[in-house]
Amino acid sequence: MNTKDNVVTIPALQQMKRDGKKIVGVVAWDYQIAQVVDRAGVDIVSVGDTVGTNLWGHANPLEVTMDEMVVVCKAVRRGVRRALVSVDFPFGPLQQGTEAALAAAIRLVKEGGADMIKLDGAADFPEAVRAISRAGIPVFAQFGITPQTALQYGIDYRTMFKGGVQVPADMTAQLVEEAKRLEAAGAALLDFTNSGPVAGPEVARAVSIPVIGGLGGGPWLDGRMRMAHAAIGYAASNLDAPADTYANVARITHEAITAFAGDVRAARQIKGGIPVNPAS
Repeated sequence: MNTKDNVVTIPALQQMKRDGKKIVGVVAWDYQIAQVVDRAGVDIVSVGDTVGTNLWGHANPLEVTMDEMVVVCKAVRRGVRRALVSVDFPFGPLQQGTEAALAAAIRLVKEGGADMIKLDGAADFPEAVRAISRAGIPVFAQFGITPQTALQYGIDYRTMFKGGVQVPADMTAQLVEEAKRLEAAGAALLDFTNSGPVAGPEVARAVSIPVIGGLGGGPWLDGRMRMAHAAIGYAASNLDAPADTYANVARITHEAITAFAGDVRAARQIKGGIPVNPAS
């Protein structure tokens, strides 16, 4: 879509769908990664509440708080100049009612610097989507099987990360209607999680706004979202069983820190350290 100097906007993303051009989204949680992915030319940088489980070691993403999401969003915002910055609602404000959801959205924009708000389980809260959109804040409405909705499908959210989870094909008509309701409520984009190759393309064809796929998505949607840390193989698990990633940063990091430790233990000057003149 863009040269790397163009600032991404909601209308630009919607035009990409009309032009049949795929939208690239990356989940980031810190200033340095945000700078790197922005310079790579991605269209959306999403500040996900997955920071809780993937970066902080929480057992469940529902533990993440609004205060924490504001801090993480501010860090990412400082690193992004071109891409559109989206931030996840943590669990709580949406479930507390429309007024609480609107207040939280305003806070994430004013304090966090977000361009767009992502609502998990948005299909159950169309009134919140409508209120936030009416306030001039673009909504990235997430639906399908998500960490916050997995229980209603009888799914342990932890199994979602092992692959193979997708919405049942016989729910396609229901999901198409949910997507249409979210579009009518004012959603700017949809995040169809674990869409599968049956429901996914049907939903993408049924609405005029872009339908992005993160976890469990596929090439049948208008774009894809991936955690930067997953794409680069940052997880410690990659040391023992490398996953299907675009790099293995965990292994590179392990080798670098091992080499650093070797220099320290051998009383050698470390790389990048402040030069020290030998004693005369």
